Amino acid sequence: MARIRQERLLLIPIVAAVLALWLEHSVLEAGQIPSLLAAAGLIASIVVGSMRVAHHAEILAHKVGDPYGTMILTLSAVAVEVLILAIMMNNGASPTLVRDTIYSAVMLDINGILGLAALLGGLKHGEQPYNDDSGKTYGVMILTAMGISMIVPEFIPRDRWQYYSVFTIGAMIALYALFLRMQVGTHSYFFSYSYPSRQSGRPWDQPHETENEAQFPEQEHDEGSTLWSIGVILFGVVLIGVLAEVMSVLMDAGLEGTGAPVALTAILVAGISAAPEILTAMRAALRNRMQAVVNIAMGASLSTVILTVPVMEAIALYTGQPFVMAMTPVQTTMVAITLVAAAINLNDGETNAIEGMTHFVLFATFIMLAFLGL
Repeated sequence: MARIRQERLLLIPIVAAVLALWLEHSVLEAGQIPSLLAAAGLIASIVVGSMRVAHHAEILAHKVGDPYGTMILTLSAVAVEVLILAIMMNNGASPTLVRDTIYSAVMLDINGILGLAALLGGLKHGEQPYNDDSGKTYGVMILTAMGISMIVPEFIPRDRWQYYSVFTIGAMIALYALFLRMQVGTHSYFFSYSYPSRQSGRPWDQPHETENEAQFPEQEHDEGSTLWSIGVILFGVVLIGVLAEVMSVLMDAGLEGTGAPVALTAILVAGISAAPEILTAMRAALRNRMQAVVNIAMGASLSTVILTVPVMEAIALYTGQPFVMAMTPVQTTMVAITLVAAAINLNDGETNAIEGMTHFVLFATFIMLAFLGL
């Protein structure tokens, strides 16, 4: 009973799912405004559900340790995003939704989360130190993964897309396998919560925390049953799937004929999956724990690209219907500016408010371009 009371927040998405399944057709018949309002309510319920899934994934990660802990954390976050994407694509969403969602997630994670956290943390604490090896490693792997999966496809002939999709799946799996080995093995100190001083020089001279402790420094770890956490995660994912199915239909009906940009849906999907990370990163920055912010923001971007792409490419191969994965010139330019700025800002082991402001302005530019339909 104590565990059930701890999950009382799950009553929100449960009640929302029951009402959605019962009243879906009535809401659709009521018109666009009720459909949009209902879709907004379902989005809020999905966010609540995803936060509970993320919480229990973190509990499991703490219990089992690395490398399985890291895999649970990344896979649980990506599972929510992939599930929503798969359901919306099945309902006839835009063929560019997968591309736009991954692009939006990278903009949100690096420019939004990292930018705002560095800005707020810099205003409160001044220069905030972190392990600069982590920023460099994340940056080069994000650049490589996005280049292979979202820039090169522009040059692939249409009649050969299956071959390149198979190659992309293999390349992403290879990159993730090596990254995971580095993160929990020989180069684990790259991602540790260590603050090297100017005198000591290298991060391994400093005491550090594990990756999981760095990402969730302020949380007390629940000692409840492992099976209970697994059950809540599975139940939460199924619940999110039900909510996403109805939300997709209501959103399409509500936005039909309004001229709303296609990218709006992608931004919503990216925002839903990133909701738990945003709150954690802001708290970490205000507590002067910038390493946690770097791990969350850059790690989430890498996980989105390197894990979402192969799953969605596999779905495309299974259905025989390719997605549009090649980014537009505007998207490519924004990604290039973002990664160049991140490479410069995350090169010296310290962040400040100015560096945070540069990324946050890039995030504002991304939002502006999205509403302009670019």
